[in-house]
Amino acid sequence: MEPKYKRILLKLSGEALAGKQRFGLNEEVVAAVVDQIVKVHEMGVDIGIVIGGGNFWRGRQGSKMERTTADQMGMLATVMNSLALMDAIERRGVPTRVQTALNMISVAEPYILRKALHHFEEGRIVIIACGTGNPYCSTDTAAAQRACEIGADVLLMAKNVDGIYDSDPHLNPAAKKFDRLTFREVIGGELKAMDATAATMCMENGIPVLAFALGEPDSIVRAVCGEKIGTVIDNE
Repeated sequence: MEPKYKRILLKLSGEALAGKQRFGLNEEVVAAVVDQIVKVHEMGVDIGIVIGGGNFWRGRQGSKMERTTADQMGMLATVMNSLALMDAIERRGVPTRVQTALNMISVAEPYILRKALHHFEEGRIVIIACGTGNPYCSTDTAAAQRACEIGADVLLMAKNVDGIYDSDPHLNPAAKKFDRLTFREVIGGELKAMDATAATMCMENGIPVLAFALGEPDSIVRAVCGEKIGTVIDNE
């Protein structure tokens, strides 16, 4: 299989990494994800990764908290996921670096774009944690921003469902799946596809988005190779 893209930004759902246990990290799920990431790396694709933290903490859990504090706790949750993924990838022999938008130099590098680009040149995978480093910003927005910054050819959003639907397919068996949407349809409608800020950023910078199910066999590899899976969001 030949890759369609030279450089990708992969957005992983933290909740998806928890598997059926729905909390923490499921080792089997993480191993399956890492297998695919290594395959894609071996194809010569530059890989940037942003991971959510919902398997440890979601901002809505802190509904009685001040929003900034709750969001900062979510940023720290993404660091735990990032370090775990780095460890799993490096045990497969692929050099990986974690960079963080919040300064924690004893744990990981600070996010510096030029350093991230240098890591790609050296054949390393880069995992970018802590979202944008700011409260009131989702990890979808962080993924879109990092995709723009690193010059990614596509933003791959690996989710718990196999694409974008007109309603929640877990609650509505008759929910309709979309094969393709425009950014304007996502921004202007009520589809819970991705953060509107993230969609606007990708639209303005011409970066297509592919939303697909992380749990499907080889879904990341298939997405990178241009196979028709999930839902494509673009400007057309």
